Amino acid sequence: MKRKLNKLWELWKDNSGMGTVEMILIIVVLIGLVLIFKTQIRELAATIFEKISADSAAILS
Repeated sequence: MKRKLNKLWELWKDNSGMGTVEMILIIVVLIGLVLIFKTQIRELAATIFEKISADSAAILS
């Protein structure tokens, strides 16, 4: 019985998977933010590409 409790305690103290869990949580939060601000991100990207196109056309002329 004591042996099983020691094994359970070692498993509880094991932190080897913490980095993976943290990375998954960060990815989930980032995906959530992208889904929330999807339209704003698209508008910003469109504006940036329009400015790049206009500036590159001005340089080439």
